[in-house]
Amino acid sequence: MFQIDNQSRYPVYEQIVQQVEKYILTGIFSPGEKMPSVRSLSLQMNLNPNTVQRSYTELDRKGLIYSSSGVGTFIADSAPEILYEERRNSMQTLKPLIQELVIAGITKEEIIKMIEKIYEEDNK
Repeated sequence: MFQIDNQSRYPVYEQIVQQVEKYILTGIFSPGEKMPSVRSLSLQMNLNPNTVQRSYTELDRKGLIYSSSGVGTFIADSAPEILYEERRNSMQTLKPLIQELVIAGITKEEIIKMIEKIYEEDNK
């Protein structure tokens, strides 16, 4: 399920966090769904348990998962909403990029065409 790229510029724990976030946003992981234990995921992926634990700690800090002693770790009910809001807020980072594109002579139509292409590719 998880795929680690050892050549990535992102640390392994961040790759796990990013993949969990993607799985929540795409509905692969649903609110209330049980996550693999740190031990089982570390064995399955041949990773140091501390690396997996660091991922889970970050996901917990963001409010995306929660742990119940003796029961396991679960996707938080509010996880999709937290991520949607986080992504909406990140749209503000597009403004400077779009301003640079406009200055470089890229037309509004070209920008819109690129956005439409991305949506088409993601909906296949």
